[in-house]
Amino acid sequence: MTIEDNPAAHPKQMEPITLDNLLINFTTEFHRIWSTNGSKAKPATFWRPTPAPDALPGYFPLGDVLIPGDTNINGEMVAAVVCEKGIEGVESTKGKALGRPVDFELVWKETGAPSVTRMSIWRPLPPVGYVALGLVCSNDHCKPSLNSVRCVRLDLVIAANVGELIWNDKGSGAKLSFSAFAIEPPTAAAGDIHFAPGTFVGVQGYSKPLAPSTAYSLRMQIPLQVSASPQTPTLTGYAKPAVNEPASVTQIARLPWFAVRDHVHPGEQFRNSPYYELKRTDEYVLIGHERNESDKYRAVKWTAPRTQNAVTMRMFNSFTAMEIVKAWPTVPLSDIRMTKFSACLPKRFNQTETSSSGWNELRPQVVIVMAPKQTAVAVYQMQSHYELVREDGTQVAVDFGYTDDSSVLLTQYPPESVEVVSSCPPLTTDTPAEPDIDGADVNAQLLPDLVVATDTAP
Repeated sequence: MTIEDNPAAHPKQMEPITLDNLLINFTTEFHRIWSTNGSKAKPATFWRPTPAPDALPGYFPLGDVLIPGDTNINGEMVAAVVCEKGIEGVESTKGKALGRPVDFELVWKETGAPSVTRMSIWRPLPPVGYVALGLVCSNDHCKPSLNSVRCVRLDLVIAANVGELIWNDKGSGAKLSFSAFAIEPPTAAAGDIHFAPGTFVGVQGYSKPLAPSTAYSLRMQIPLQVSASPQTPTLTGYAKPAVNEPASVTQIARLPWFAVRDHVHPGEQFRNSPYYELKRTDEYVLIGHERNESDKYRAVKWTAPRTQNAVTMRMFNSFTAMEIVKAWPTVPLSDIRMTKFSACLPKRFNQTETSSSGWNELRPQVVIVMAPKQTAVAVYQMQSHYELVREDGTQVAVDFGYTDDSSVLLTQYPPESVEVVSSCPPLTTDTPAEPDIDGADVNAQLLPDLVVATDTAP
């Protein structure tokens, strides 16, 4: 999956998400189809996403939007719209990404109040191999146009769950009963984002429909830009080297606007920063240096601090709602205007290919080296720092860091083989244990008695 470049896009227009031959974008422009005003049912308004043709030519809605109350959502809410990716001479082997419905099936119609404008709700019937992602409304009792909505090829979506009740017609006096429900995306696997287009599902009656046969979400992979790691440091003489080696931005995860909480309403956030970048910067930091001028091996011990910090991690999560080692959001979104989603960072990016437990390890690491005679040795630790920025480069929340037991590097001068390098139990009891990210105390362990030259991190 890639992010499609579009040099001709409107200012602040989002570059579309591309999945095979499907383009996904978003709009804050809606046309009101019908309101319950004048009815005895609970207030609700039905809207259709209608992006301006000059802003998003060729884009179609996936269904209509239902909002409790009668508030104007233009500029406030954001809904997904889709387009067929047209590249001359290239066609997906699986067929077109989008298809017109072959027909519509009536789900509900308003028939109770003479003073209320007639309205009906229809389920698109997709062609074979496609699915409908929402219902479509009509401000009369006639079927909607086949061009009012598009169905999506089945392999481009993922089965979702039926969420909370949005509205039902109780009190309307209609001959048919109807209930509308939100779409809740399933929990994303590492590197994926699943998100609802803003549409709704509904059934005749007041019972919650079964999933996944009635609900689908869009999906994407998190684009990851990978650059070369920093150069491995080596000793070129007996003198103590610089504390910090040059840092390198090695990976950038690009996140769509809705995956980050930025404490503004959805429309403003979408316009201000359609994408966010979570940047990972790696650098080697000198932990200790020792020159052994004797004719015997010498044991040297250093302490390598962790860059993980429980308080900083909690602050980052509090500001952004993002989780580093698991899918987020961890609690349901309360604002009906928000795009419902589930996202999970790639394992390579957050360094959890083997295990996520390293993010909970906050105690320093003790490194013991046997320095050969007439040599200089240096121990480096590779530290990763993460920073979340908006499209204009401004930072969101706080940055945070990560190190693990495999991030320690030993080098010596002259560059001959080193006899022993060992990583010992976490730390002696004279260093207080810190709580892990979940607040549990970590018990320190005793080191064996050694006759060593002791140094600390600069």
